[in-house]
Amino acid sequence: MISAIYNRRSIRKFIDKPISEKDIIDIIQSAAKAPSSKNKQPWKYIVIQGNTKEEMLKVFRQGIEREENGSALLPKRKQYVASAKYTIDIMAEAPAIIFVINSLGKSILSELTPEERVSEICNIQSIGASIQNMLLAATEKGIGSLWICDIFFAYSELCKWLNSDGQLIAAIAFGYPNEFPKERPRKKLDGILEWRN
Repeated sequence: MISAIYNRRSIRKFIDKPISEKDIIDIIQSAAKAPSSKNKQPWKYIVIQGNTKEEMLKVFRQGIEREENGSALLPKRKQYVASAKYTIDIMAEAPAIIFVINSLGKSILSELTPEERVSEICNIQSIGASIQNMLLAATEKGIGSLWICDIFFAYSELCKWLNSDGQLIAAIAFGYPNEFPKERPRKKLDGILEWRN
């Protein structure tokens, strides 16, 4: 698994080759093995492929249009809308998209008590671990992936379209890579590590 950690890359170009149902199930089973706070296992995964993916992309585009021209959920992040449009192109090329839901979460628009906020943070940490397991399992199988947070530019539209209880957290594009990017720069250990003895 160490080699998968070092070799994993964010892939934005995919070849036109489907992923087998078995490989998708293996990837999701790896996700479900992640540690979770109080063993709540708050995750749910929705696999989108084929014609359903085209419907989802249409909904995503509607959200981007609203964000640009209407009532923006993220008005201070307008400079990233072009990046979100590019993300839609990437998703169109990927043979499978998996949406990740916090099944115990509330809408990002909900007001939370401190206790609810702590619970939400713990559940999202658990879901982050499950997503990382998916990315590493895919890497081991030679499948590329892209962890997508641009979905928040179409949050309300995608939530309505998915019609699933819980809080939408992320999407991941999966496919066989048509690029092999170099590792992106990482912060040096002395800038992120503090020893206290």
